[in-house]
Amino acid sequence: MTPEKKVNGRKRHILVDTNGLLLRVLVHPADITESEGAEWLLGQHHHSFPRLQTVRADQGYKDWLIEWAKRYTNLAIEIIEKPTGQKGFAVIPKRWVVERTFAWLGRNRQLSKEFDREASCTESFVYLASIHLMLKRLKPA
Repeated sequence: MTPEKKVNGRKRHILVDTNGLLLRVLVHPADITESEGAEWLLGQHHHSFPRLQTVRADQGYKDWLIEWAKRYTNLAIEIIEKPTGQKGFAVIPKRWVVERTFAWLGRNRQLSKEFDREASCTESFVYLASIHLMLKRLKPA
């Protein structure tokens, strides 16, 4: 047994602004669906951002989430889908903002693999990496 054993089965949900800067993060076990994770994240934090009106999500989120968000949060969820007939990778407008943020976070050594047993520790490291990123943008080396 090695002390650096990676923890399997985690999902990360992030809520970012249009510039890709982190607003909120949720790390949970992989046996919870994307839509259930988004429901928890938006349900807990939509009051923190009163100007937030539209949330864009990828195809992994179910249609029932759109109805739930309208009813309980007054948010409009826009599902971003691949163009019809697209095979393989495609840069999808507006979706790349979140993917770019995941890439920025992945540059952090602690976040490149799951080492922490507790999801709250991983969430804390995501916030720290985001703070580091914002500070570097405010005052470049």
